[in-house]
Amino acid sequence: MSPNTPDIFDQWASAAQASAAVDAPEAAQAPPAPEPARATPSALRRAVQELLKHGLLERSAKPHLFRQIANDTACVDALLEPLDLTVRLDDHRGLAFVAIAATYQADGEDEDEWTHPLMRRQRLTLEQSLLLAILRREFLQREQESGLGVPVHLSVDSLLPQLEIYLGSTGSDMQESKRLLNLLEDLEAALHGAADEFVAKLAAHLRHEEEVLFPALLKAAPEAAPEIEGLEEEHRLLRVYATDLACRIRRKDTGGAYEGSRAFLAALFDHIDRERKAVDERLKSPTP
Repeated sequence: MSPNTPDIFDQWASAAQASAAVDAPEAAQAPPAPEPARATPSALRRAVQELLKHGLLERSAKPHLFRQIANDTACVDALLEPLDLTVRLDDHRGLAFVAIAATYQADGEDEDEWTHPLMRRQRLTLEQSLLLAILRREFLQREQESGLGVPVHLSVDSLLPQLEIYLGSTGSDMQESKRLLNLLEDLEAALHGAADEFVAKLAAHLRHEEEVLFPALLKAAPEAAPEIEGLEEEHRLLRVYATDLACRIRRKDTGGAYEGSRAFLAALFDHIDRERKAVDERLKSPTP
């Protein structure tokens, strides 16, 4: 062997260095690992749950939660975005409420924003609509007199003369009082009926995912079957929570409905987060 010829060990070392040099550009071009998703802060989570429980949040009733919503409006909108919802603030009246996002598109050309699966179109009778208009006018008048944020209390006797203007007098004070009380009870019953319709709307939404979204994901990524099975199991849990919540509302179990709504919203937010991650991962994965 010539004295200038490298021995076998030097040749192996040179080959290893050359291989590392060839692999280096490929390693540099590898996409960065995705950052782990950050959990929603507990204070913001509780504020959004309270917002969705009734669809609105009053500063006078929940000042800390209202402030959380007002300070983190962008984060709240990000949490509501998968539902095609958004939050709107009325700083003058101290009110935050849920609204349909401007980007929402109905399924059919003839449908409008009221076809949103989680928003209920409340059909009222002429008398109920009239009563709501009178109550709204009274509220605005008292608000101008006493200022914003002051609770408004009305007596039944103060509403009777205004109702008579439009519906006419029955000639009996007792009959007129009974007519107004019946209207108020019917209006309350119509509003409570929203709980049952919400359950039906939620069921339709979940069924659409199970019949359209999940099969499409399975077709695109068969390896996602375990994740989809987990999401379907969460659907069954959400149905149980929603049905229990509607039953508590019908029974006027305020305390139970409050706890039930918190449990339902916590499960719903966790489900939305997992569902969004599952869809995003499949959309980002390279097409074979």
